[in-house]
Amino acid sequence: MAREGGRARRRGQGELEGQVLGALREADGPVTAAWVRQRLGGDLAYTTVVTILTRLLAKDVVSRERQGRAFVWTPTADVARLAALRMRRLLDGERDREAVLASFVTALPPGDEQVLRTLLDAADSGLRRSTDTGEGRRED
Repeated sequence: MAREGGRARRRGQGELEGQVLGALREADGPVTAAWVRQRLGGDLAYTTVVTILTRLLAKDVVSRERQGRAFVWTPTADVARLAALRMRRLLDGERDREAVLASFVTALPPGDEQVLRTLLDAADSGLRRSTDTGEGRRED
């Protein structure tokens, strides 16, 4: 557990995954779970670090390769992608997606709302462009 003001503090859901992924992204190349554990301060059990790395592998944000008797781990995505996956998983668990999205959007501060509008416009333009050129079409 993380320490805050001398007492143990329980990490929030996903916080540890973000810390592990952040440590991997700081590495110069593939690293072991022991390296990640040491990078995070060594207060976590080795098995906890391996469990988190395995969860990240299942989410397709890290890859692993056997090196001798151990695995080495490499990030394949950034912390922003991991957060987006968590947001998507939460949204997928709701019955009324439209109400959840509406509530989310109306609660955004103006700056975030503008960023979202810009991103949606860019995604829409990219989708239209790929449809016009036939790039986005699948052939069955």
